[in-house]
Amino acid sequence: MLVKDWMTTDPITVNPDTSVMKASQVMKENNVRRLPVINDKGQVVGIVTDRDLKEASPSKATTLDVHELYYLLSELKVKDIMSRKVITITAEETVEKAAVIMLEHKVTGLPVVDGGRLIGILSQGDVFRVLTSITGIYRGGTQFAFTLEDRPGSIKEVADVIRKHGGRMVSILSSYDMCEEGTRNVFIRIADMAPDKLAPLQAELEREFTVLYVTHDELSSV
Repeated sequence: MLVKDWMTTDPITVNPDTSVMKASQVMKENNVRRLPVINDKGQVVGIVTDRDLKEASPSKATTLDVHELYYLLSELKVKDIMSRKVITITAEETVEKAAVIMLEHKVTGLPVVDGGRLIGILSQGDVFRVLTSITGIYRGGTQFAFTLEDRPGSIKEVADVIRKHGGRMVSILSSYDMCEEGTRNVFIRIADMAPDKLAPLQAELEREFTVLYVTHDELSSV
């Protein structure tokens, strides 16, 4: 999945001379945690986060009165507190790579650039949307987790049993983490089935394969 299909286009931005007070107001009004800082050419020159703003604000223990505080914050500019080393990604790269970058650099959003110009932003929330999409959780609540041999055809054998019982698969994911050599964990989510049809399917799967768990995600209360 490519960044361009999941990023937020026309992101909210500020320029280097925006006051810290104004930047804080923009964040609150738009419920965002970071603001790309762009110059008059639309190029990303920095990024300012809610944490940067909090660290720049005077301590509650300050002896300054409210008028002095407002003056201080109105004089302090985004360019004075922004991070100038901005980690970015391009629209043609994958969301999976973006997630790795976020994880490794401990950031919750990435400006998306094209030739240095800002064209979007990919947030942690966007990555969560991708996760729900590829897992198919909105299309089916029941998930089977298996440990299967890492060989061609092992997933097909499971799929054949599911189809035999009238099951419809909405997603298949696999992982090699926390597996013994020569095996992999496979997670198959199926569309909801009537209990009288699900029970024999589960029984045969547990009889024929190594089932790690069977779970049903109930979303009505979410």
